[in-house]
Amino acid sequence: MQRIILAATIALLASGCDASVPPAPAPEPKTSQAPVSRATPKPQPTAQLPAGRTEKVKNDLYEFEYAYPPKAAAIPALKALLDKRLATSRAELEKSSKNDQAEAGKNGYPYRAHSSGAKWEVVADLPRWLSLSAEMYEYSGGAHGMTFFDALLWDREQNLARTAADLFISKAALSAAIREPFCAALDKERAKRRGEPVNRQSGDQFDECIDPAEHAVILGSSNGRTFDRIGILVEPYAAGSYAEGTFDITLPVTERILGSVKPAYKGEFSVR
Repeated sequence: MQRIILAATIALLASGCDASVPPAPAPEPKTSQAPVSRATPKPQPTAQLPAGRTEKVKNDLYEFEYAYPPKAAAIPALKALLDKRLATSRAELEKSSKNDQAEAGKNGYPYRAHSSGAKWEVVADLPRWLSLSAEMYEYSGGAHGMTFFDALLWDREQNLARTAADLFISKAALSAAIREPFCAALDKERAKRRGEPVNRQSGDQFDECIDPAEHAVILGSSNGRTFDRIGILVEPYAAGSYAEGTFDITLPVTERILGSVKPAYKGEFSVR
């Protein structure tokens, strides 16, 4: 699974800005002081997050992995949602694996164990929002498996899951606002991997630009208060050959992007 690319994107979207804060002035010495205790101070208790969840199953029929982080487990309704998705994914994998194993036996060819995996990670943790992304993988006996992505926003005020597009006037408005910078950044990355410029007029489908809003859109923050970055995670075959792998494109929030946000959510974003 190509976890390195996703991990780099999440780190970029979640990293904060370095603020240089001058140190506080040292206090004036007092004329009389109490004796200094040599005893080791006791650590103050801190709030502990509940453990996240990591489920791993491997047998002759299939291999299954599903994980989500402690910050997701700390929200009961979100934990319940992810647990339900876990159970559904495993049940679907088990059913399809049994069907394919039966078909293989019936037709006299070897059965290759299937696999399915999903790993959720925190992109941004804001006062109102928990932004998550997932890298997923599936293999069903063919030449190779397939990586794909998912994303969700947990709205703490409403206690429900949303998508990034839900915060914009429409999916089309989001696409129009980010398409031009996205396509430019995508072409730059494709040219780097191919060793030559991309010609969108070549007629090759892997030279064309794609609709960014049709892929996993994740919202990130550099300040811990507002969303000021947008990430687009693109699976293999969508913008290039399988060998070129996945693409992750990160864009700063601009005035044009802010203009496509629903009025009720404009305060959740800031321009970088």
